[in-house]
Amino acid sequence: MGIHEVLNYRKAMGLAVDELKTRPMTINLVRDVHRILLSDVRGKERSPGEIRRVQNYIATTGTPIERAIYVPPAPSRVIDALSNWERYLHSEEKDALVQLSILKAQFELIHPFSDGNGRIGRMLVPLILYNKKMLSSPMFYISSYLERNRDIYFERLLGISRENDWNGWISFFLKAISAQADENTGKAKSILELYKEMKEIIPEVIPAKHSIYVIDSIFSRPIFKSTDFYEITGNSKMATRRILNALTDKEIVTVIQEAKGRQPSIYAFSRLIDITDRT
Repeated sequence: MGIHEVLNYRKAMGLAVDELKTRPMTINLVRDVHRILLSDVRGKERSPGEIRRVQNYIATTGTPIERAIYVPPAPSRVIDALSNWERYLHSEEKDALVQLSILKAQFELIHPFSDGNGRIGRMLVPLILYNKKMLSSPMFYISSYLERNRDIYFERLLGISRENDWNGWISFFLKAISAQADENTGKAKSILELYKEMKEIIPEVIPAKHSIYVIDSIFSRPIFKSTDFYEITGNSKMATRRILNALTDKEIVTVIQEAKGRQPSIYAFSRLIDITDRT
């Protein structure tokens, strides 16, 4: 995932969380999130936020639709399919994780957008868990497990469309949630250890009065613009530059994109990113 895709993801997730405080999850909200996810990144020319009006299909590059691995519903059926998806989302089921597994598969099989279905589909997992009060914040990511098991992931999805094998898919997805939960627990412990380490190191690098704000800032936003850092910490621009220079000199954060024109520099707290990206 590129820098701008990460920033879009953070912005889209922030919008979704804010909106879910006052209204239920809807297809319109999903469209708004999708629009942000694809802003100025790959897929930006494929009508972000708009339900597709053309037939899409899943196949290797250059393969005609007649030889596609999977052909989603025709454009004329997509709106009805999404309406059914939304109704099921708001229904009460005895097992919310089984319901989540069904919602995830249904969305992927509908493939409602011309591009970016995978990106929005991955985001829906933590958002649905958050919407159903199973998470206090939408911070559960299942992508690494699905990526490691990509072949069986697609095989189980195709099993639904070809053989109506929902049991195979649900079993796989519940196993994925369990495995990812264990992995996330290990990552959380590593992040806590890193946080404790930074509480000792950073006050030696910058004035102690700024350290707690800086630590919390780089842990909450491990990839950030210099302007974001200025707003979050509440320091003057001069003080912000001094702090960022000090953190960069000690290689606590690194510049991953230099300032250009009106575009601010982008920084990364690489050690935290390495933990979260670990598979």
